[in-house]
Amino acid sequence: MTNREHGHKQELPDPARNEELVPVQASGDTLDVTDLRQVRLRLSADLGSCALLVREVLELKRGSVLALDKLAGEMADIYVNGVPLARGEVVVLGDALHVRIAEIFGMGEKDMGYE
Repeated sequence: MTNREHGHKQELPDPARNEELVPVQASGDTLDVTDLRQVRLRLSADLGSCALLVREVLELKRGSVLALDKLAGEMADIYVNGVPLARGEVVVLGDALHVRIAEIFGMGEKDMGYE
C-alpha cells in the first residue's frame, strides 16, 4: 500500500532545510526613532456607523442623510493605521471637520501636560 492509501501525506522536500545557516554580521548601523519621522501613516476618525439594507444603499443619492449611531457632541475614536490611538471632539472650522484630541490612550493627564 502507498502512503496515500494509508491516509498519510507525502512531504515534499523543503529546500530551505538543506541550506547552510550563516551568521549575519552586524553592520553597526542602528535605527533611531527620528529615522521614522518621514514615514506616512493613515489617520482616521470614526464618526459613527449605521446598518442599511441593500435596497437602502441602492436608493442613496447625492444629498442623502445617513443616521449614525453616535450622538452630536460625542467623542470620535481616532485610529492610526487601524489601531486605536486617541479619542477627540469633532469640531467644525470653516467648512471642514476637524478633531480636537482630548485623550491619548495609554497616557495619563501628567503625560499630556495637564497637572
